[in-house]
Amino acid sequence: MDIAALSMNLAQTNLLSDVGTAVLSKSLEQAQSTGSAITEMLDASAMERSVYPDLGSNIDIMV
Repeated sequence: MDIAALSMNLAQTNLLSDVGTAVLSKSLEQAQSTGSAITEMLDASAMERSVYPDLGSNIDIMV
């Protein structure tokens, strides 16, 4: 192999590595965003208040 072919192969390998790293970075950002959104949705007390906002605010007792 001559030097030009080796140089092109090295450049292509570097490009593929950079693209893989960029895709992985985007994937991690998306996973973090999705995870934080799921965590917010699963907040039980906030979910319960949004569905039944008056539940538990008054207690009726007969003696």
